[in-house]
Amino acid sequence: MKLSFTKMHGAGNDFVVLDGYSRALPPLTEAQVRALANRHFGIGADQLLLVEKPTVDGVDFKYRIFNCDGGEVEHCGNGARCFVKFVSDRGLTDKRSVRVQVMKGLITLTMQDNGEVVVDMGAPVFTPAQVPFDAAGLEGRTEGRDTLWPLDVGGATRWISTVTMGNPHAVQVVDDTEAYPVLEEGPLIEHHARFPERVNAGFMQIVSRSEVKLRVYERAAGETLACGTGACAAVAAGIRRGLLDSPVTVHTHGGTLTISWDGARDEAAALMMAGPATTVFEGEIDLPA
Repeated sequence: MKLSFTKMHGAGNDFVVLDGYSRALPPLTEAQVRALANRHFGIGADQLLLVEKPTVDGVDFKYRIFNCDGGEVEHCGNGARCFVKFVSDRGLTDKRSVRVQVMKGLITLTMQDNGEVVVDMGAPVFTPAQVPFDAAGLEGRTEGRDTLWPLDVGGATRWISTVTMGNPHAVQVVDDTEAYPVLEEGPLIEHHARFPERVNAGFMQIVSRSEVKLRVYERAAGETLACGTGACAAVAAGIRRGLLDSPVTVHTHGGTLTISWDGARDEAAALMMAGPATTVFEGEIDLPA
């Protein structure tokens, strides 16, 4: 069958977006997702986003995310911005702010007059078991209000913050993101035995108390040009450690995001992410068998 799609990106983190709201789509297999996301033989994307009708009351849409390896995941911040631009541009809603069902809860997305999208990401959670991270037998180190955990990475000890934004993150502060061996350490952290569901590995350079540089080696996708939940996790960890003050400008290889979190006053406060969402092109493709 012919499948209509929209190619979008948020700060270079790129997506294939499918409309399963206007008409039901057949369930996609992992092999089909991999084929659509393939950059040589398919459309090409870091992730595939599926718009569906919600299954809970009081919600506008359901948002499903599939990594380029075909597996479904909990959350994607950059994808969320593209999601709300897609439903707005398609006329699926006339609301400026929509509530969206994701795998592990609800999020609120708001279109700004300047074309940027603000995403209410909810409150970050640092409890290791909820990330999940196996801290058994480890002696953490307190910095500010955060606990850093020692992680054996290729024989070297790396001190990380563990954060979940609905998906798991390990964040470490480095001196220079460009010089740091992200491509070598990223997969070692992603697949570390202490992360039973694997993890997104973030490498953050502090520029000032309101500005950072960030690279993220994403779970199942490798390094991407930007990672919205990774930016949120990094800033939350930095604020909790006493290194950053909200709001924080996050520079990625694909663009700039602004993260705001009143966590220094209230750790239960929602974290807000603002950034661009861009439509690249639309098309049709034969759905792979």
